[in-house]
Amino acid sequence: MTDRADPPPSGAQRVQKILAAAGVGSRRACEQLIAEGRVAVDGQPVTLGAKADPADSVITVDGERVPTNPRLVYLLLNKPHGVVTTANDPQGRPTVMDLVPPHPRVYPVGRLDLDTEGLLLLTNDGELANRLAHPRYEVEKTYVAQVRGTPKKLALRQLREGVELEDGLARATSVRELGAAADKTLLEIVLAEGRKREVRRMLAAVGVPLERLARVKVGPLALGEITPGKFRPLNHAEIRALYACVGLGAPEGPGTADARSGGGQAR
Repeated sequence: MTDRADPPPSGAQRVQKILAAAGVGSRRACEQLIAEGRVAVDGQPVTLGAKADPADSVITVDGERVPTNPRLVYLLLNKPHGVVTTANDPQGRPTVMDLVPPHPRVYPVGRLDLDTEGLLLLTNDGELANRLAHPRYEVEKTYVAQVRGTPKKLALRQLREGVELEDGLARATSVRELGAAADKTLLEIVLAEGRKREVRRMLAAVGVPLERLARVKVGPLALGEITPGKFRPLNHAEIRALYACVGLGAPEGPGTADARSGGGQAR
């Protein structure tokens, strides 16, 4: 894929135009939302004819924030095996930054191990990135693990009930078998936290030999058919779904810093 075009210039625009551009609906449908009093800018309900700056204003519909800042970029990457999730690697290994355009600068949301494949989000929306990575928001991550042999039911139950690791108890939200062939079994493992090498350590703790691991879902986003090493931008509905899953809704009041989209570096 090629680098994205420069974002359009910001500045005050009619709110219905901003909402329509963000994929909320047609211009007429967005005008109807405003007329019904369901749209607010920086915490204040607006009327038809109101304007806002999409880069600086917090615009909500029914209390749910609509991503409107044209400077913010959201990418979904299928990270291949053998690529590190860092901006720079002292050992000279390929990094995820080699797989996406250099401008505008984005940062990975959390990490995937060198040997782990699959869904990785990259963005310059610092607030969203921080919330997605923070255990407080319990954003579920779904992995598919190829393991050797047939895991015992006791081992799978232990994963669900909790495994004691060196950094505390780790528990899978759900574990289920997806299928088996020859001497291999596929497991779907869902976690609501993201500790370092957590899935690998949990499987090792219950004696299940892991051969291959891929993350296939983060919150409401699924990896889909995108091939390893490729990326795509998120659509407006996907961005709104991410905002909703970490509670990025209406601000507490005009100018509330915590409610505004950030352009800072992701963790």
